[in-house]
This record gives sequence, C-alpha cells and structure tokens, in this order.
Amino acid sequence: MNNLVFGKYIPIDSFMHRLDPRAKLIGLFVMIFAIFLPKSWWAFLAIGILVLLALISAKIGIRMIIQSFKPMIMMMIFLLVINTLTVKTGDVLFTYKSFELYSDAVFNTLFVIVRLLLMISLTTLLTATTKPLDLTLAIEWLLKPLEIIRFPTYEVALMVSIALRFIPTIIEETIRIMNAQKSRGVDFENGNLSAKISSILSLIVPLFSVAFERAYELADAMEARGYVPGAERTRYHILRFHLQDFLYVIICVLALAFSIYTRIYL
Repeated sequence: MNNLVFGKYIPIDSFMHRLDPRAKLIGLFVMIFAIFLPKSWWAFLAIGILVLLALISAKIGIRMIIQSFKPMIMMMIFLLVINTLTVKTGDVLFTYKSFELYSDAVFNTLFVIVRLLLMISLTTLLTATTKPLDLTLAIEWLLKPLEIIRFPTYEVALMVSIALRFIPTIIEETIRIMNAQKSRGVDFENGNLSAKISSILSLIVPLFSVAFERAYELADAMEARGYVPGAERTRYHILRFHLQDFLYVIICVLALAFSIYTRIYL
C-alpha cells in the first residue's frame, strides 16, 4: 500500500505538470476510447509507447506504477481461470487428460489485462500531475453544457475531486490502523478463513470511523471558509489553453484515429 500512487498528487516540475488540466482530462477520455477499441497488438504497442513517454515526461517512476498493479494480480488470475473454463475457440495450446487450453482464452485474457494496465497508468498519470483544485476546475468545465438543465456542475466536480483526494488518505489510515492492530496481536496474514474474516472486521470498523471523522472535519473546514453550495463563485486562477495543450490533445486524437484504423483494417 505504501507504493500506491493513484489519487496522490506528486508536486514536481515536469512537462505533464505544466499542461492545462482540461487538456489532460480530455486526453484521458480520448485515450480510454483508444484503449478499448482495437483488437490488434500494433495498436496496443503504439498506445503503450505513448503512455510510457507520458510517464517519463511526468517524471513518475515506472517502479511506482508497477507497484500499483499488484492489487490486480488476483483479479487477473481469476479472469484467466474463467476464460480458460469458458472459452473453447482457437487453437489448442495445452492438453491434460480432459482439459484443453485454447489460444483465444489466453489472448482474450491478455487483451483485458493490457487494457486495464494502460487505463490505470493513464488515470494515475492524471491524478499524480494535477492538483485537486485544478482537477475540480477541469471537471466543472467539462460539465459546463449541463448547466442548461440546472445540473450542479461545480458540486459534482468538487465531490469527484474530494473522492480522488481521499484515496491516499484512506490508504494511509488503513496502514496506520493495521500497524496498531498488529501491535495488539491481530494476524492479517496467517490463520484459516474465519480468522482472516475476523481480522478484516477489526480493521473495517475503525476505518469507517476515521473516514467519517475526516469527512466531518472537511465539512467544518469548508463551512468555516464560507463555502456555500450553489453560490456564485469567482476564480483567482484562470485556466488558459496554450500550444502545448493543443498538441497534447492532437496526439491523443491521432492515437484514437490509429486505434480505429487498426480495428477496421487489421
């Protein structure tokens, strides 16, 4: 958990940090479409290279990103098992008695895993290079057309930003509570299933208590600073697009176009 970077802003100076948050948010949505469209490894290779270059330009350690993939290992194994038992198309890769492993089961699993890894990398890139306030402004700007139907764009953007910001906070509190429980003799690693469930329950109750306490503290702090939901608000920091922001969006759109091309013609 200590190495998880999703939801945590890393305050350093880099090319990705200097981009307009609206450009990064648009680029994220465009790249997610580009990730889920193709069925060709060439498209995934091109998108993977772009994501890798973006991570390098953001000065985010690749090792930290790899650490954030660890919670997905069990889900990947479960997905492979399900596909192995249900998918019966393609070439037979392995046979043992009545069991047969088909190529489509392996490739379908790999496609899903690659898509998830790329998507996690992109969302981590967004949250690690964008301040929570800037992310709120970007989400509000993206939802601006919904104000015609009186949709509370700023409140929704604020809730999303606070939720992302609370992820590393909750993780830190979880680690602190786990260490406190271990010092009292709670074993989270060994024991049978009922013992592990009991140890997890001893973690959930104080975690919920801390989460509600943090939420009340945040509400009191916002109220003390004069925050009123729905009130007309002014901006000290005005977001402006620059040439590098347009170039970033254009690169993401070109990646989407290449993804569509590979799906149709490859």
